[in-house]
Amino acid sequence: MTTRFALLIDPASADELRDDFAATFTPTDPSAPALSVGELSTQRGDGIFESIGVVDGHAQEVGPHLERLAHSAQLCDLPEPNPVQWRQAIDRAARECPTGESVIKLILSRGVEHGPTPTAWATVSAAADFSLARTEGVTVVTLDRGMDSGAPARAPWLLLGAKTLSYAVNMAAIREAHKRGADDAVFVTSDGVLLEAPTASVVLRMGDRFVTPEPGAGILHGTTQISVFAFLESQGHSVAYEQLPATALAEADAAWLVSSVRLAAPITAVDGTELPVDDALTADLNRYLLTPRD
Repeated sequence: MTTRFALLIDPASADELRDDFAATFTPTDPSAPALSVGELSTQRGDGIFESIGVVDGHAQEVGPHLERLAHSAQLCDLPEPNPVQWRQAIDRAARECPTGESVIKLILSRGVEHGPTPTAWATVSAAADFSLARTEGVTVVTLDRGMDSGAPARAPWLLLGAKTLSYAVNMAAIREAHKRGADDAVFVTSDGVLLEAPTASVVLRMGDRFVTPEPGAGILHGTTQISVFAFLESQGHSVAYEQLPATALAEADAAWLVSSVRLAAPITAVDGTELPVDDALTADLNRYLLTPRD
């Protein structure tokens, strides 16, 4: 996956009112140096991000992504993003996206230590080919996140509900899953509550109901999961956010990992135990997720 375009953003205050923020954007060579060596995003992972799927030049679920960016900024004590400016930055980046599937990544950093703050930029990359994951599914293992389900409320400084740049643990979890012979991981709490995958939400079908772990447990509220629920409701299905035991995943009638770029990948096995797959519904979900949505 090669980055094609980068856009530096001079962050405006959240209450700044103007119709056109183009003067705050600076297109730059994505292969050229652009950040200071004192940049805290690279030194400490001190920042937040969003990855937005783009289909044929249309950025998907922009509203939910911007809402989550603002939520992450609040949790991390970063300046509130100006929603008009960031929407215009997304529109500018989307003009650089080729036909097919791409990814726009938004980054808001605390900036340079003892220097200007914050810093921000957007990048455009070609999306990886996830066709096999969407059609053949993925196997997962459950991994203990090392904290109980009360940790997010008891220790908000852990930033468990924020989409931060500190993704080393998430990537380590995926590597551990590979070591165990699986494609991906699903986190559970130390007291046995089902959470999410390192880079995806989890949706389960239980009988005629579709459920996902409630975001209040320090889980990112998945933008694609919101879209999946909207589609399921439009088809007459019942959907719900619930606190689920870790055992619910292996007992589900079907389950999916859903995310902005991979879209809906059916889970075919959990900790070595096979899980039923609904091929027809999976195909319907991915057809819907490839249609334009704001």
